[in-house]
Amino acid sequence: MTTKQRYERVLGWFAANATSAESELVFANPFQLLIAVMLSAQCTDKRVNQVTPALFAAYPTAQDLAQASKEDVLRYIHSVSYPNSKAEHLVGMAQRLVSEYGGEVPHSLEELVTLPGVGRKTANVILAVIWSEPTMAVDTHIFRVSERIGLTTNSKNVLLTEKTLTRYIPAELIPKAHHWLLLHGRYVCQARKPKCEMCGIKEYCRDYQKKHL
Repeated sequence: MTTKQRYERVLGWFAANATSAESELVFANPFQLLIAVMLSAQCTDKRVNQVTPALFAAYPTAQDLAQASKEDVLRYIHSVSYPNSKAEHLVGMAQRLVSEYGGEVPHSLEELVTLPGVGRKTANVILAVIWSEPTMAVDTHIFRVSERIGLTTNSKNVLLTEKTLTRYIPAELIPKAHHWLLLHGRYVCQARKPKCEMCGIKEYCRDYQKKHL
């Protein structure tokens, strides 16, 4: 099977069978999504969704959050991972939104990564989810799944994985493919014990073929 064929078959299966192709984070606007994605680093979406309702209610706009102290924000997010640094980043992010972008979330990768606490992965999520841009945010799930399936080969880092995926996946499918691969890694192709028995793409999976055929 060629790399192109593997991509076509894997993407074809997801297009026909995936029940969801959207974020599990709960948000109502770009500002809320940016906060939620920043909080989700090294943390589950479930936990983030538990803390954000009160946080969003307290700070509905960038202007509101920009006036908060780190200690104020920490009260709302103390149960997520790395709460101190995240609280500091959230306030700094909001202050830069207000000072540089009129309180609105910018639309480009170059602008997004200038915000405190916002790296390439977070920026790519915002661009794909909010504006359906063909950006691939590679997290640990997508990095692992792509290598196991055979969408990448000996990828050294997430940036190389991102470049490979965006080269082979049609641009219009990239926002959906991000969620397909992420959710597949979260619930099926798990790190320690992948659930191959329930995997719909195992016949196209390089790792499965090596181990079972």
